[in-house]
Amino acid sequence: MGGKIGVMVEINCETDFVAKNDDFQTFAKDVAMHIAAVNPAGLAPEDISDEVVAKEREIYRERALEQGKPEKIVDKIVEGQVQKFYKDSCLMSQAYVKNPQITIEDYTKEVIGKMGENIRIRRFVRYQLGE
Repeated sequence: MGGKIGVMVEINCETDFVAKNDDFQTFAKDVAMHIAAVNPAGLAPEDISDEVVAKEREIYRERALEQGKPEKIVDKIVEGQVQKFYKDSCLMSQAYVKNPQITIEDYTKEVIGKMGENIRIRRFVRYQLGE
């Protein structure tokens, strides 16, 4: 990313042995690269601030009304759009950049199955120069 983006990711595992394993290291690097490329808003829906979600809801509501949608179905449309926003904005539900056929959650489960030990992405921070 031209040396302008940095990512720190906390990924927990149960043993020191796994943390030093090449597969775990590769997984950690892949997740960090994904975060650098996609810039998720949070790990899961509960990590996204209520203000951001409220603003998105307002935008979706206005858009639906401008399109002439009946008032009685606008709430359902808005809720569907919010769910899509979560899917696109939350790390665990995002399509993995190296393999868009799976999500980061699927990739994590794949690595857990391969390693035979629980692995969990706990948190992340993405820094970008000029932000």
